[in-house]
Amino acid sequence: MSVDFTDFSRRMDKALDHLQDEFGAVRAGRANPRVLDRISVEYYGSETPLNGVATISSPDARTLVIQPWDTKLLKDICKAIQMSDLGINPQNDGRVVRLVFPQLTEERRKELAKQVKKYAEDAKVAMRNIRRDGMDYVKKLKKNSEITEDDQKKAEKDLQDILDKNIKRVDDATAAKEKELMAL
Repeated sequence: MSVDFTDFSRRMDKALDHLQDEFGAVRAGRANPRVLDRISVEYYGSETPLNGVATISSPDARTLVIQPWDTKLLKDICKAIQMSDLGINPQNDGRVVRLVFPQLTEERRKELAKQVKKYAEDAKVAMRNIRRDGMDYVKKLKKNSEITEDDQKKAEKDLQDILDKNIKRVDDATAAKEKELMAL
């Protein structure tokens, strides 16, 4: 009998998707609207994502323009951006908020590369925790005599193979993001 690890594999895929989202929010010298995904503003008493109250466009490679649907939000948007970890000063002209992304310095690139490595390590830890859950599941099956000892060994090896494959995917994504950061 073989053990079904579809759920554990799917959870590892979700961890990788989350990592890709984290990487998307890391600013790589180009204006990418995804860097604003984590920023929210108070709108009618509730925290609302920035893209839920404004149109975000990128007229050129180093500028983002945020046009709120309600101009009363301009000050709140500027304040939220200043409070975030973006490190960019918003420019408010009364109608839109402009974010001009400066060229990345070597020092800032290294900081971002460290941040990317931290996100990757967090993803690996999450995947190892998922493997641990899988190992506990296999041991429980063995304890309940649902699988043999040979099946247990094979299942543990299969689970380790799934982890190794996903760790490699994390490493590949990290290397690609670091290359993107340093190539600017």
